[in-house]
Amino acid sequence: MSTIAEVQTDALDDKVNEVFAGRVVRKDLLHQIKKGTNVPSFVLEYLLARYCASDDPDEIEAGIQAVFETIDENYVRPDESNKAQSMVQQKGRHKLIDKVHVRYVESEKRHWAEMENFNSRRIAISDRYYEDTERLLEGGIWAEVTLGHNDNEDDDYAFYIEDLRPIQLSRFNEERYFEGRQEFTRDEWLNVILRSVGLEPGQFDQRRKFHYIARLFSLVEPNYNFIELGPRSTGKSYFFSEFSPYSTLVSGGQATKATLFYNKARSKVGLVGYWDTVAFDEVAGIKIKDQDAVQIMKDYMANGRFSRGVEVIANASMAFVGNIDYSIEQLVKSDEHDLFISLPDTFDLAVMDRFYCYLPGWEIPKNSSHHLTDHFGFITDYLGEAFHYLFRYSNRYDYVSKHVDFGDDVEGRDEKAINKTVCAFLKILHPSDEPTDEQFDEYVRYAAEMRRRVKEQMNKRKGDDEFAKINLSFESSDGTEEVVYCPESRDAVATQEPVRTGLDGEEIGESATTADPSIPEHEELTRTPDEKEEEDTLEERHFTIYYGDTGHSYDSIFGPYLEGAKEIVVEDPFIRITHQIKNFIRFCETAIKRGPVEKIELITGYDDEDQRLEIEDKLASLRDSLIERGVELEVTFSDTLHDREIQTDDGWVIKIGRGLDFYQKPESWHALGVHDLDLRPCRETKVDIFRVEES
Repeated sequence: MSTIAEVQTDALDDKVNEVFAGRVVRKDLLHQIKKGTNVPSFVLEYLLARYCASDDPDEIEAGIQAVFETIDENYVRPDESNKAQSMVQQKGRHKLIDKVHVRYVESEKRHWAEMENFNSRRIAISDRYYEDTERLLEGGIWAEVTLGHNDNEDDDYAFYIEDLRPIQLSRFNEERYFEGRQEFTRDEWLNVILRSVGLEPGQFDQRRKFHYIARLFSLVEPNYNFIELGPRSTGKSYFFSEFSPYSTLVSGGQATKATLFYNKARSKVGLVGYWDTVAFDEVAGIKIKDQDAVQIMKDYMANGRFSRGVEVIANASMAFVGNIDYSIEQLVKSDEHDLFISLPDTFDLAVMDRFYCYLPGWEIPKNSSHHLTDHFGFITDYLGEAFHYLFRYSNRYDYVSKHVDFGDDVEGRDEKAINKTVCAFLKILHPSDEPTDEQFDEYVRYAAEMRRRVKEQMNKRKGDDEFAKINLSFESSDGTEEVVYCPESRDAVATQEPVRTGLDGEEIGESATTADPSIPEHEELTRTPDEKEEEDTLEERHFTIYYGDTGHSYDSIFGPYLEGAKEIVVEDPFIRITHQIKNFIRFCETAIKRGPVEKIELITGYDDEDQRLEIEDKLASLRDSLIERGVELEVTFSDTLHDREIQTDDGWVIKIGRGLDFYQKPESWHALGVHDLDLRPCRETKVDIFRVEES
């Protein structure tokens, strides 16, 4: 009897299967197999695509069994190397799945293959394999290898490679990929990408979705310098170790200039010449004893070239990931420490200045099966090939530079960093089309924040004002200049205005990094009504709540403007599910406490008739309790409602971009902020409060 359940597809599953038939796979099958083996994901999906290309549960069950049998028979486990060697000797030849390296032994003037888990460093190999696939010489590749046993006792090797097939697509059809993308909206495509890396997008808000997309930037944008520091077990290294066959992960140890950049003895370019991305795991443990290697790294990160007797130009991006074992709140408020605290001492300001994107890894949740998707996504290797094509042949820099205008604080390296980050966004989410103005603003805003995080840390470290221009801004599509902030440090004086010291080490004057005159005005605009003394006459307000902000309860935002209202109309299309209805109840409680309200009207939306009836049923108790307070509740449903606003009968209109649902989901329902919304972190949204004159 089959143990594979029929897949519960949704509309996105149906569309991606129709448009990209044969290029997608059920990710729950990968999760099922992955739990029992440490084989890279793109290897497992290579096998799943071969054996499980069906939607019939019985055929999938048989395919799963075939994958397990293939792994059992052909995959070499590190602790079974002796058994595998004996098997090849007894059978004469056998097909194996393993990671293969090829090294040149100068003293013997010949190449030898090395199979990692097979644990043999002296395997004969024909030159046609490493000439056709040069990555065998630098870092190695996963492959299906037919290995033969050499019975000739006069030879100095026991094994030789009869056949080698890299585990990757033989050809990528970019036109089909681009045409297929046109069948999806931006948000649908974003969700397809997330499912392709194994995540269920419904578990994350837009900001966290962008964080996961950011981990892919270096795979599509050449010479892109990326860093992520955060807690353990958030999947930082996964995207570089398993997602793409075109990236390599350097795990700790020493990173030499010969390995990374150029080996003079062999006259060979190092890793940067063979991979799209060279990623460094556990960056705090990187040891670079040769300062010349650090200087070469600086040159390469700056312009993609360096000189070691010869001029070398390469395209590989560099990614650095590592842990940060300190409180982020304490670091941003510290005068002595910063968010680069985990970097090795050899990474000076010149290296830091070359980072284009500092991803706040502390905002990404720890790995959990709850976050994994059970839906369809691209075969990992297929998307890896698409990204490799975009890396090599797509250039969006000219488009981006013509469509964005920056403020005065954006200097040369800032502009390049932001532009390249936006280019990466476009390659991943708009590989063959253009974003809307609002979407483009989203990308620029995100890119500016990622670069500002780099610049803020350098400004804290530097004793003068070389990096003092931290208020990066751009002109948004509506023509206004927007200053971008990092949510964790926006209100941290130690980061925004770090202490300056003179040559003698003594603190001097006022901070040289005092923000420009626009900052006090901006901060005034972003204050909520209870942050200053309420005036006799209420004023119109327009402000932004930033991601991670606290102190924004319904009472602090709405309260003063509800005090004179007898009738209130709430238009919000998403008062549907439990937590949204709870938000509306909280709003009603605020209205009851603040004013002489007599009637509250809710205009909301619904997906189907069953949901409409469910909403009415859940609101019945609220209606009864409001009647006891002398307040009438009227609920109206509309299937064309899009606006989110609150109107009072005395002329106030309150518009919030996200409606009432602008709070983050608590990490735990037993934590601060669950009940007191002043303590609940928010999602980013705009608030506009204005008065409409009575006609």
